[in-house]
Amino acid sequence: MSSILIRDAYALIDGKTDRHSIYITDDRISGIDKKPEGFAEDTLIDGSSFLVIPGLINAHTHTYMAPLRNIADDMPFMDWLFKGVNPVEEKMTGEDAYYGALLGMIEMIMCGTTTFNDMQMHIHQTTRAAKESGMRAVISRGLVGDSYDRNDVRINEALEEMEDGKSCDRLTFMLGPHAPYTCGPDYLRCVADIAKEKGLGIHIHLAESQTEVETLRKEHGCTAIEYAQKAGCFDVPAIAAHCVNVTDNDIQILKENNVSVVTNPASNMKLGNGFAPVPKFLDAGINVAIGTDGAASNNSLNLFHEISLLTLIHKGVGKTPVCIGAAEAMKIATENGAKALGLEGVTGKIQTGYKADLALLDMDTPSMIPPNNIISSLTYSANGSEVDTVIIDGKIVMQGREIKTIDTEKVFYEAKKIVKK
Repeated sequence: MSSILIRDAYALIDGKTDRHSIYITDDRISGIDKKPEGFAEDTLIDGSSFLVIPGLINAHTHTYMAPLRNIADDMPFMDWLFKGVNPVEEKMTGEDAYYGALLGMIEMIMCGTTTFNDMQMHIHQTTRAAKESGMRAVISRGLVGDSYDRNDVRINEALEEMEDGKSCDRLTFMLGPHAPYTCGPDYLRCVADIAKEKGLGIHIHLAESQTEVETLRKEHGCTAIEYAQKAGCFDVPAIAAHCVNVTDNDIQILKENNVSVVTNPASNMKLGNGFAPVPKFLDAGINVAIGTDGAASNNSLNLFHEISLLTLIHKGVGKTPVCIGAAEAMKIATENGAKALGLEGVTGKIQTGYKADLALLDMDTPSMIPPNNIISSLTYSANGSEVDTVIIDGKIVMQGREIKTIDTEKVFYEAKKIVKK
């Protein structure tokens, strides 16, 4: 049994920031302010200069693509994908993907992210990296295909990886059909049927670009959301990344099927795809989470950047300063992310019984001074560099901005080698 006491820190609990002492026993929060019976801390953290927040949840990314950062910028979306990224990505080996994933996890940890939802192309490598890093992860093997084929190699690889990951309780899995433009309707139906039989969720890119939507209307007479619904993707818990180009009927479909939408502001803007109508999603009662997408399109895995963009974009587009406030943005990046990933009641909040997935920010930094409104500081002025300590599953994975679970120098060295190769 191990125990940590974070004593007298500001803490973000239920949308408010007050001073609290947080008790951690093994992997869970065992008490807030009230000392659990028999508790004796192994580690004491003086919280007087810290703000404790629930670890951020990156609800859509591709960690293995971190070495592809800045290789295909300022290009139209389909050119970026098929001419810029894919040709380089196809040359990556499994070992490249492993070090790429570690590089992405280093960046996420240093910016206060404790959980991520990943779609990857090299089985075992992201799971291997996640196990070593100490992060919590939901992992999907990207699937592409045309026909209804239960013997499809990629589907079987995905199922094999799930078996491999069972030994680590920080890892869970979904099936990840890539997108409507890479998955035919019969293939999507096959994936959906298997997901339903095995009690799995689905993680898919939907309605990301105007080209995607126009092509589907021309070839199938429907929107991307309708296409996925007809194929059965929403018959199981589903995460739809992007959802930029949607109709009012699409929004109704998403709501009726309890689909969680993951908005990726920086990636969508950088690729010229536009802005997801997040205020409409929220008004409709849809669960909205936030992600960075991969470093090839963002080009960062810093959720603080995304949180700031989320609030600013929609204030500007909607021409209203009261659209998506600071507290709501933080909830989207924590509680809503946990709900999307099937981790509601597990992580995403500072609450007794929840997993101890926490980020401690140094309040004695310029961006956090003065503490006039700490939640506003998190949303509008923090940039991620304030994160000093990260605790995941009750273990300190970073302290004093030094990551304890990963050999960062080796990862940086290997990442540079990958690029040269």
